[in-house]
Amino acid sequence: MPDAASADLRPIRRALLSVSDKSGLVPFATRLVEAGVALISTGGTRKALAEAGLPVTDVADVTGFPEMMDGRVKTLHPMVHGGILAIRSDAGHRASMEAHGIAPIDLVVVNLYPFEATVAAGAGFDDCIENIDIGGPAMIRAAAKNHDDVAVVVDPADYDAVLGEIAAQGGTTRATRRRLAQAAFARTATYDAAISNWFAQAIGEDTPPRRAFGGALAEKLRYGENPHQLAGFYVGGAARPGVATARQLQGKALSYNNLNDTDAAFEAVAEFDPTRAPAVVIVKHANPCGVAEGETLEAAYRKALACDPTSAFGGIVALNRTLDAEAARAIVEIFTEVIVAPDATEEAIAIVGGKKNLRLLVTGALPDPRGAGLQVKSLAGGLLVQTRDNAVVDDMELKVVTKRAPTNAELADLAFAFRVAKHVKSNAIVYAKDLATVGIGAGQMSRVDSARIAARKAQDAAATAGLAEPLTKGCVVASDAFFPFADGLMTAVEAGATAVIQPGGSMRDNEVIAAADAAGVAMVFTGVRHFRH
Repeated sequence: MPDAASADLRPIRRALLSVSDKSGLVPFATRLVEAGVALISTGGTRKALAEAGLPVTDVADVTGFPEMMDGRVKTLHPMVHGGILAIRSDAGHRASMEAHGIAPIDLVVVNLYPFEATVAAGAGFDDCIENIDIGGPAMIRAAAKNHDDVAVVVDPADYDAVLGEIAAQGGTTRATRRRLAQAAFARTATYDAAISNWFAQAIGEDTPPRRAFGGALAEKLRYGENPHQLAGFYVGGAARPGVATARQLQGKALSYNNLNDTDAAFEAVAEFDPTRAPAVVIVKHANPCGVAEGETLEAAYRKALACDPTSAFGGIVALNRTLDAEAARAIVEIFTEVIVAPDATEEAIAIVGGKKNLRLLVTGALPDPRGAGLQVKSLAGGLLVQTRDNAVVDDMELKVVTKRAPTNAELADLAFAFRVAKHVKSNAIVYAKDLATVGIGAGQMSRVDSARIAARKAQDAAATAGLAEPLTKGCVVASDAFFPFADGLMTAVEAGATAVIQPGGSMRDNEVIAAADAAGVAMVFTGVRHFRH
């Protein structure tokens, strides 16, 4: 056996294979056998290899113990773990192996019970528990720890690299084993994170519990928000229709900013019930710049676009229904980065196909705006974790606080505007009329400034459309949080708002209500705030 001073190349003479995902297994194992590698395997993997005509030794023949307890105990044995963990250059380890008849295992190929898929399929508690792998993570971690001597593979995507190195050099290099070990630890960490987070939800843990977080790398991105930043797209956690589950039907690769903005757009459009009306959200830099409901998707898109056609250029368009040909033709009239919808007709796909760089994503469904889940934000040295903002205006008891109650038409627009405000960065002000946004103010340090910016953008849009009056005349206004003073409210009234929706709860609510009464506008309180940072 090589000592510590020898070259870092390690030949592979004996491999243990135990995989849930059997894609590529037989061709990979065949190449190993052709290279003179002896195979050890368990259960379904051993059966698949034997049926392919490959020579394979059952783990039970190695350990001297049969699989027991419904397969829960099979690889947890010194004959397995001693063969993986033994340091080949350590004389004491070699003596122990010789004394106990333990043969070295040079390659461990393991992927885990499909716990995440079991949860995503809606399986019951007991089924999810049974799909928690024990022996697999133990072997993976053992091999990864002893990577100086052992190669570990947890992803079929790495089969070819291992085979190529064996063919070219007769074994694996230290650099490759270290890369594979890092991937192995990432996989077990992600796996355990998925289990702990599912468990917290399954037992109804409603306080911030001890949790772990992780995700599997779905795609390496060209760069992050800016070209000098490295980035990757990771998936993990509870299944939720959106960018992580979408199929990209066409267009160039999505960037970091595309993914972030597309997620924001699709979450926003999910607020609008597709059985009630078609809805479209246009997003730029993670903020809605136009939102509307309409008789058709095309009508909704044109109403949304009219809110801020300048910002919509190069934006993301999200729809709450299947993309049809009429909507597709309208959307491709201007430069658009991404279209995301639950589905798309063949005609619509062909129309979008005329813009080769335009990305088209279909998700199969809308996310539930009332759905549970976690949101995570990184801080220096830690994480901020919170439950998803799943408060929906349709479930809120609106309290009329002014002398004048809103009309039915105003109430419909108020609910619409508050749905949008939930997805606008704070401080958020949304002007809406006829179930369409007409002005949006986002991300300002002062609520008054947000109200002014939204009104100014509405004026600009009206001028672009050749209208004599601002779009905000006769509109309603939504604020994501309370008006701390009457000045923000009066800015909205001066812009043309006739009704207001806000959470309430300010020390000066009475002052703000009095100002609304004096202006003759209606105002309702939701009791629910929608800060978004």
